[in-house]
Amino acid sequence: MEYIYAALLLHNADKEITEEGVTAVMAAAGLTPDQGRVKALISALSGVDIEEAMAQAQPAYAPVAVAVAPAPAAAAAAPAAAKTEEKAEEATEEEKEEAEEAGMEGLSALFG
Repeated sequence: MEYIYAALLLHNADKEITEEGVTAVMAAAGLTPDQGRVKALISALSGVDIEEAMAQAQPAYAPVAVAVAPAPAAAAAAPAAAKTEEKAEEATEEEKEEAEEAGMEGLSALFG
């Protein structure tokens, strides 16, 4: 994970992501990088648009509806409202799962 963080730091600083750059960032953090892993990371990132990959990896969560206690006059309609609320919660959970899956697909494309 440190290797990826080093590459992201270089990207964020608008620096070219190179073996020397990743090694320097890791050394500055007090880590001893494995040159084989550094080379593998650089190879995996060649031709990858990091901005696009990060945009795909960020989950787009739908706003969550807040449940409000029913008024006494609406107590008769509560069972139907509860079913509707359950369906809305299920749909929201499905959307979250789909967004997380899409984010993970983006990460797998970025990091092999």
